[in-house]
Amino acid sequence: MKLPRVSAVVAAAVLAPAVLFPSTASASDTPKPTGVSGPDTGSDSAPDTAPGTAPTTTDDQARRDRAEVERILAQSPDESWCWVHQGAAKALKGGPAELRHFLDVELPRLRADDNRVLTARLFNSGPAVHAAAAAALDAGDDAIAEFLKTGQYVARAEDDARAEVERILADPQSGVGVREAAEKALKGGAAEVRHFLDVELAEQRAVDNQVKASQIYAVGGPAVQKAAKAALRAGDEAVAEFLRTGQYVARAEDEDRAKVEALVADPATGRGVREGAEKALKGGAAEVRHFLDVELPRLRAEDNRVEVLRVIADKETSPRVYDAAQKAMDGTAEDVQHFLSVTLPALRAGDNRLKVSQLAESGGPAVRKAALEALEGDDAAITAFLTEGLAKARAEDEAAAKAATGTGAGTTTGTGTGTGTTAGGSGQQSQNVQQAGLTGTTSGSTGTTSGTRTGGGTTTGAHTSATGTGVLAATGTEGLGWEAGGAAAALAAGAALVVAARRRSTES
Repeated sequence: MKLPRVSAVVAAAVLAPAVLFPSTASASDTPKPTGVSGPDTGSDSAPDTAPGTAPTTTDDQARRDRAEVERILAQSPDESWCWVHQGAAKALKGGPAELRHFLDVELPRLRADDNRVLTARLFNSGPAVHAAAAAALDAGDDAIAEFLKTGQYVARAEDDARAEVERILADPQSGVGVREAAEKALKGGAAEVRHFLDVELAEQRAVDNQVKASQIYAVGGPAVQKAAKAALRAGDEAVAEFLRTGQYVARAEDEDRAKVEALVADPATGRGVREGAEKALKGGAAEVRHFLDVELPRLRAEDNRVEVLRVIADKETSPRVYDAAQKAMDGTAEDVQHFLSVTLPALRAGDNRLKVSQLAESGGPAVRKAALEALEGDDAAITAFLTEGLAKARAEDEAAAKAATGTGAGTTTGTGTGTGTTAGGSGQQSQNVQQAGLTGTTSGSTGTTSGTRTGGGTTTGAHTSATGTGVLAATGTEGLGWEAGGAAAALAAGAALVVAARRRSTES
């Protein structure tokens, strides 16, 4: 099994002393090519000699032993836990006997101790490494050496594989099929985990990708649906590419088209922009994008100037709006846009408020009331009053006026003369009687009243009523019906005739 390069390097760095401490004894046991003799460092063996050469002297062996110990010292880490390093340093301080004893006796024992330390220090690695290290420590020195040589790397590979499966399981982008297969693999051993990564993952991911692409197709716009359909027909690689990049390209196209369609649907869109948008929608993604990036700003600027010209030509435009519009036309496209979006609404709001203030002073009762209520609100309340409230309030005022003046007009003309005698400071006089509540026009009504008071004196008076529209003044018969008023007038006239007859009888 091929190990991750990083894991191998780290392990090699930690375990370098263990794998770089070949014993002299083991080196001497290695077969040599025929006719070549290496130094024999065995403790009880005679020095080897090449054919035709003199035997090796004790001094030569001592120099070779010292060189070997120095090499071991240089390759072992200078750490407190490294017994090999400490033993080699101690041996170098002695003579040939101490060097030979270190190589033949102490080195294997010290190396076994160091291997145990190194194995124990791997307990904090992944679960597989921990289990393999514990098993090696229980098995003895040979198992420990084998663990450090190969077993730890196999265990690290298993831990790495499990970590990869756990990462896939934790990824929110993982589909249902991948997630279920990963959970199943983690419940098994190293073989199941490896099989999932090497075989099942690709299969389940392809199925999940097809499901995702189908779901995107179901809710996507025209461009997304087209791209998803093509990918599903092309195969697993095409579906994966669609999910990685294709869907986003298609979504951008759909969003661009939606923006252009919104411009066409907006009633406030100018003629130039509308025509350009409709033309772009007949093309592809490039035409739509070109319209939004290049044509739209130019067409919108042209439409804005046309709109300002309409404001200038409108007879209802106030002087200050007119002046601001003229100034905007002399400026840049940004000035025109600012006038339409900021200046014009503000000026019109001020004009509307002034108009409502005037109506609050000059309108009928209902208009004045509604206008005052609108003035207490914001610009939206002012606009609502002018567009809806004003007509309603005027209708109320007109209805009230009709109720007050009646539905018809009439003319009443009458002349009456009456004579009465008042005794003791009291008397009666004839009256013209109107129907209570009668409205209309009254003209030429003249009444003459004459009377004789006890104690001397005659009073004669004439009364002419005014001509106008409204409710006629009460004449002493308020609350009476027309018939009652007529009866009262007849009684008054009869009384005057009786008094006149008596006066003529007396005089004769």
